[in-house]
Amino acid sequence: MKIVALFFPKASIGTYLVAMAVAIALPIFAFVALLLLQLEDNQRSTLKRETAQDALALSRIIDRQLQDMATTLRLLSSSPELENGNLAAFHERTETALRDNTMFVIAVDRSGQQLLNTRRAFGTPLDKVANIPALESAMASGRIEASDVFRGRISGDWVYNVTLPRADDRVAALIITQDARDLGKLVTTEGLASGWSAAVVDQSGHIVASTGPTHLEPGTPFDRRILPALTASRGVFQDEAIMPHMLLGYAKIPGWSWKTVIWGPIAQASILSTWRFLIIGGVALVLVAVLGAYAVARQVRTTIREIADMANRMGEGHIVSPVETSVIEANQVAIALSNASFDRSQTEDRLRFVMHELVHRTKNLLTLTQAMMRQLAKQADSVESFSAAVSDRLQGLVRSIELLTSEQWGGVSLRRVVDIHLQAFPQSREQIEISGEDFVLKPDAVQNLGLALHELATNSVKYGALSVPQGRVRFQWRDVREEDKPEALLRFSWEESGGPPVVEPSRSGFGTTVIKAHAAAAFRGTVEVDYRPEGLLWVLTAQRNTLERE
Repeated sequence: MKIVALFFPKASIGTYLVAMAVAIALPIFAFVALLLLQLEDNQRSTLKRETAQDALALSRIIDRQLQDMATTLRLLSSSPELENGNLAAFHERTETALRDNTMFVIAVDRSGQQLLNTRRAFGTPLDKVANIPALESAMASGRIEASDVFRGRISGDWVYNVTLPRADDRVAALIITQDARDLGKLVTTEGLASGWSAAVVDQSGHIVASTGPTHLEPGTPFDRRILPALTASRGVFQDEAIMPHMLLGYAKIPGWSWKTVIWGPIAQASILSTWRFLIIGGVALVLVAVLGAYAVARQVRTTIREIADMANRMGEGHIVSPVETSVIEANQVAIALSNASFDRSQTEDRLRFVMHELVHRTKNLLTLTQAMMRQLAKQADSVESFSAAVSDRLQGLVRSIELLTSEQWGGVSLRRVVDIHLQAFPQSREQIEISGEDFVLKPDAVQNLGLALHELATNSVKYGALSVPQGRVRFQWRDVREEDKPEALLRFSWEESGGPPVVEPSRSGFGTTVIKAHAAAAFRGTVEVDYRPEGLLWVLTAQRNTLERE
């Protein structure tokens, strides 16, 4: 803290802003001086980056051409004429499709013997393809490949092939061939600086196509001193011993064995000395910064005092209105303080309401608990049975309360209430079938329906269908309409089957009271209980408005 106080003593905001302006302006001098010294290096770096990007752009153009050729081969390979072995029809169809193109198609067997060549009429005697190594390489890899540039036997010009191997003993591969000079139409120096050249180089290091002042004919070997250094996917090469005052950019064509290169002279740039202008401009910058900092500090000081006054009045318990300043962020703080003062007033009112609601709900819970304990006490024949009965019912009530608390007493979905209360009987979950359209229950309905479900499930586990593995329970609810009752009704049914034979109890206990009288009264409806021999049937017809939260 002492070190912080040493560097940041108590001072006005104006002093700190002026100091900050000076602290920012002084490093600017050093930074600008450094920029003057390094600008030429930055220009060279930019040139290298742009050169690599231009080479990459050229590689994408060539890649599109090769991909188009590969796509054409795939389409031709799946043609019905080729599949049926009708090479004459395939020759005619292919020749027609490529009539407006500068490409030709060759079909060969595994030995390289040409079966057809669209440069010649079908049936003309043909030799083996001129570039057997390229064919063998594609056959061995099983994928489409581009060959090195070579002299075509039929055309006599420099050409290249794109070969598609096929899993066919008769037509083992399809080849698209094109003259190198036609590919050269895609190699352009447009967008490059004056004096720059561009070329496409094959895997063996020979020129496929070239353009620019340093034009190289197809088949010409590229400089063997440079090629070993072009190993990355893209980059630049510069060596004053090999290429004085020259820069070369290159990019490999993804998925192919070729690469593109561009090269040309480096523009020599010089930077004039501007130290006098730098000093005069720097002094003016500091003066402007100090004056600006003082004006800002004065405005900020006034704004802070207004905000502080708002905070003081808010601390005294007042609802404050926001002040209007020229600082947007300060206006936001003022609005936030005003909203906070209003929210605090609302929170205090809400707390009083919550306390009142808490007292009301606590009374209701205590009344329900007292009634439950009195009823259980009348039926219990020992302290242990009374304690167990009370504990069991309280657990069911606690589940409903925990569920409501998790939802802030705002209501819970019916399906979730059913799931929570049936979780107390995990061994019976597979025996219970639940169906009905879900909706949100009122808080009181959550407690009352939960009590009824708990009693029904407890009774079934002890004496009914859930007491044996083969027993089944179907719990469902649906909307119903009765002619003499205009209000919407909801009918719940708990139907057991497959359990021990059912006998109507000789006396009514607490559970019977809950599922009959309490349920009917809580939901202003009717309850029907049928002790059928094959299983208990409990039906509750309730008014929907006593259940559903609005």
